Amino acid sequence: MSFEAINRISQAEAEAKAAVAAAEAKAKQMSADAETAGKAAVQAAGERAKGELQQLRAKAGEKSRDDAADLRGELENRKAALRARAEARLDKAAALVVERIVNS
Repeated sequence: MSFEAINRISQAEAEAKAAVAAAEAKAKQMSADAETAGKAAVQAAGERAKGELQQLRAKAGEKSRDDAADLRGELENRKAALRARAEARLDKAAALVVERIVNS
């Protein structure tokens, strides 16, 4: 084998080693970039979830207050109706008591 052929083989091996090293460095950089992007995506998703949770809590609180106000109004109406019926019966009961006292 000639000296020139040996030099070409050595040069080709050196170029191959350099290409392998460059590919490994690029792969490490891509892996690091992907990990950084993944962490950023997870953090962004967490922040988005926190925001959505706050909105849901606010909506749930508002709905609870609205439901409580509706229920309060309904109960006030029922209370007024019961009070009116009781007052009507009270007059009747008082008349019966007076009638029994007078008749006895």
